[in-house]
Amino acid sequence: MPKKSETVFVCQACGFESPKWAGQCVCGAWNSFVEESLAPSREDPRRPGRAGVLAGGRSAPVRLGEVRADAYERFDTGLSELNRVLGGGIVRGSVTLISGEPGIGKSTIITEAAAKVAGRYGRVLYVSGEESEEQIKLRADRVCGELPQELYLLSETNIERILDAAAKLAPVFLIVDSIQTLYAGALESAPGSVSQVRACTSALLRYGKGEGVPVFIVAHVTKAGDLAGPRIVEHLVDCVLQFAGERDQDLRVIRSNKNRFGATNEIGAFEMAESGLIPIENLSQSFLESMDGAAEGAVATAVYEGSRPLLLELQALTAPAGVGFARRTALGVEIARLNMILAVLERHAGLKLVERDVYVNVVGGLKPEGTSIDLAVALAIYSSYRGAPIGTKTLAIGEISLTGELRTVRYAERITREAARLGFARVILPKKNADRIGLPISGLRVSGVADLPAAIAALAT
Repeated sequence: MPKKSETVFVCQACGFESPKWAGQCVCGAWNSFVEESLAPSREDPRRPGRAGVLAGGRSAPVRLGEVRADAYERFDTGLSELNRVLGGGIVRGSVTLISGEPGIGKSTIITEAAAKVAGRYGRVLYVSGEESEEQIKLRADRVCGELPQELYLLSETNIERILDAAAKLAPVFLIVDSIQTLYAGALESAPGSVSQVRACTSALLRYGKGEGVPVFIVAHVTKAGDLAGPRIVEHLVDCVLQFAGERDQDLRVIRSNKNRFGATNEIGAFEMAESGLIPIENLSQSFLESMDGAAEGAVATAVYEGSRPLLLELQALTAPAGVGFARRTALGVEIARLNMILAVLERHAGLKLVERDVYVNVVGGLKPEGTSIDLAVALAIYSSYRGAPIGTKTLAIGEISLTGELRTVRYAERITREAARLGFARVILPKKNADRIGLPISGLRVSGVADLPAAIAALAT
């Protein structure tokens, strides 16, 4: 047992501990160390078994061949899009971290899920360290209607008391909102600090795994949109969900950045209404609903998110630059990727963009991952530059290389079939993808092109 409080320096980026301050951490982050004091304790607060923490019993080795791969029991949250992102529902004993900006709807969605789980499976404990029980009750009345008898609330921030209350209540589902407000009595640091967030998350993890109770943990985000606290928290939990959306729009998108029991990069969509969050089953249709007439600089494209293709509208605008350098603005597209596409257009398509401002926007506020929208970005810029509309019945996908060639994209066949289902007449895509599709798709013309000039020429046919 230490005779006095120990002082350590903890990296806010990765959680690495050092006995002395350093300018750069082993993870590469600069000036990320903060000083934290550890109170004297009979037990190491970083190890299982301290007061208030349930160890969950002993484990024994088992034969790998005897382990059932389908042994995970899932709870239906009652929200189809949340079930999709989680991989089919909440796995018993799993720990899920959900993050998002303030006011985006995190508390709303977990309140709805808590009420539906309590109505179907039994006791649910909702722990809030930020809101009073009256505030939660008002929101629950608004979004849930009649509340189930098995939904319990607890306004507490001490992790030991929370786990003691959970041990007495024995819930089937535990929700903690939020992890930055909790503290462990064995640590002297303030709630929200690196050591407190890590210790409280570890305690909840041991409780959930030991008792077979799924745990939802709500977390704050930084100004940059990243998860607040050490990165080690993301490594501890089983699933990391990110809730995003624009406050002036009704669309809310929840994305799975990590999931040990399902697909990663899966997304679910909701519409924020007065009565709560309403799942959007046909997300592609909602993104394309404003694409009514043929407009210059507008083109449809697609990405494959998780387990489904997602069609969306991409817009571009070019205008003569004023005094100084031309402006490049991108919403939903990486600015470095846009600059590369502009260079390829100048070199291989003959567009003079040095003295023109270029604006690119993905309609709906979504930030698609991957490079499958490269061709759509290039064609939208070309359409705006030439003043020639592409049309609402044409969809373009493909990755553009520095030589102007089009590289293949994943799941092109599923994307083309989704385009046919939504009424598109033509899909422009890399030639290798077109050759792999094989049989023609009813009502859809598939145009396989080898490079960017060929894709531009295909617009006129």
